[in-house]
Formats: sequence, structure tokens, C-alpha cells
Amino acid sequence: MTSLATKVFCRAERVCRHLPVLLNTFLVFSITGEVSYLVLVEAPLEASLKKTAWSAWWKAVHLIAQYFMLGNICWNSLLFLKTSPSIKGVFLGEGMGQGWRYCYTCEAHTPPRCSHCYDCKVCVLRRDHHCVFFGQCVGFHNYRYFLSCLLFMWSGLLYATLMNAEVFIVILKEGVTVHSVLLLLIPWIMLVSGRVSARAFAFAFIADTCVVGFLLVSAFFFFHLFLMVRGQTTREWYSSRRPYNLGLLRNLQHNLGHYWYICWLCPLIPSPMPGDGIHFEVTGSLEPTR
Repeated sequence: MTSLATKVFCRAERVCRHLPVLLNTFLVFSITGEVSYLVLVEAPLEASLKKTAWSAWWKAVHLIAQYFMLGNICWNSLLFLKTSPSIKGVFLGEGMGQGWRYCYTCEAHTPPRCSHCYDCKVCVLRRDHHCVFFGQCVGFHNYRYFLSCLLFMWSGLLYATLMNAEVFIVILKEGVTVHSVLLLLIPWIMLVSGRVSARAFAFAFIADTCVVGFLLVSAFFFFHLFLMVRGQTTREWYSSRRPYNLGLLRNLQHNLGHYWYICWLCPLIPSPMPGDGIHFEVTGSLEPTR
């Protein structure tokens, strides 16, 4: 009986671990589909321009831009998940030196900036944090894909929010009424109660998702830009330590690789890292200031 309960719990844990990834995938493709519909069917607003050459070029440019962003989001996400940031299979050397510690769970000496993740059940090189949305840690080897994914999610949600401005205009065209406010704030309840059609619900829900998602991703994206410029990880930011700050350009190289100025355009562009995730140049005190 205990064995059966353990198996059920392990399977449930596995499913729950993948739920955020599945939810994110569903939302990304739902938003892309809705924006594609707005571009192909609803835009431009003027009826006289809908069948002109200008309209065809306008739609082509919009579709190319949005699927370029979608492709980068998907490819960076895939490479982020496939690139292991852990110490598995990595030769760590003697394990003696300033900043080295012993992990009793992994039974190994770990280098500076490396820490154990109890969700991934392994130590991660230059661990930043465990990303619940991907179900994996952000570390030395996959940080580039994580940040590039955030960049294109931010730009894609900004684009989708601007494209959905028409939806907000249609909902609020008769003024700020109780019906319009409730449709924007609680579209699910409006749908269940039969106050709106499924089509109106879908547009309102996705428009709300674009705005909320844009605000959340903006916070994550600019926070990690701030950390990268300072040469910090999230864990080091908590303790106000900056012992690995090498200056703006070298910080960019140590996070995104030698070709940091172009690698963000496509995850397939090679950008070798200048370090190995084990040895780091120290420019300040390793002791926390608070």
C-alpha cells in the first residue's frame, strides 16, 4: 500500500512539475493565434484599405515579426530546458580554494557561486534561481537562453498588448460601465453567467493576459538586466555582494558569451563563454554586507 501511494505521489509530482510549462505554452500559442487573427481579419480598421497592396504588405510584415518572436521564444525555451546547468558530468578539480564548499547532499566539493537546488536535486554552477515557469534552474550554461527568452517574451507581449488596444477600445466604446469593467476584470464569471459570448470572452481574456503578462515579464526582464550589468546573480543580490563585478562589457561577455552583441538575435548563433562556470575572477569581498 505504501509503495502504491509513493508511486502515485511521484507521478503527481512529475505532472505538477510540468504544468507551468504546459500552461505557458498554451498561453503563448493562444496569444499568437489571437494576434494573427487580428492582423489577418480585423486589421486595418478602415474598410477601404482591407484589400489594398499596402494592407497586404502591412499584414506580411506583422506576421513575419510575430512569428520571428514566437520562433525565438520556442527555440530559446527548448535549448534552456535541454542545457543542463548542473555539476553532473563536470570535472570540478581538487575542490580547494576560496569560496569552495562541500555539498553533503551531492557529496561533492562545489565551486564559488554554485549551490544546491532542492527542486532539481543537484548542485548548479553559478546558480541564479530555480525558474518555476520552466521547472529548471537558471545557471552558468543556460543563462543566455533564459535571458533571450525573456527578451522576446517581453517584446512579444508588448506587441500583443498594442495590437489588443482595439479590443479595449471596442469593450469601452460605450464608456466605463459595470458590464465593461467586469468583462475586463473577471471574464470567466461573465462567461459562466451568460452575460457575454464565448468570442467576447476569448478576446477579453487574452487581452487581459497580454497586459498582466507584459507587466510580470517586464519586472523579471529588467531585474535580470540590472543583475547582469552589476555582475550579480539573484542569490548574490539578496546579500548585496558584488565580488564578481568586472565592468559592463565583461559582465555581458561572462553572461552571454563572446558574441553577446549579436547572439540574442537567434539562439543558433554560437557564442562561447569565456569561463567554465567553476573559476571566477574576484574583484571584491566575498563576505555579505548585510
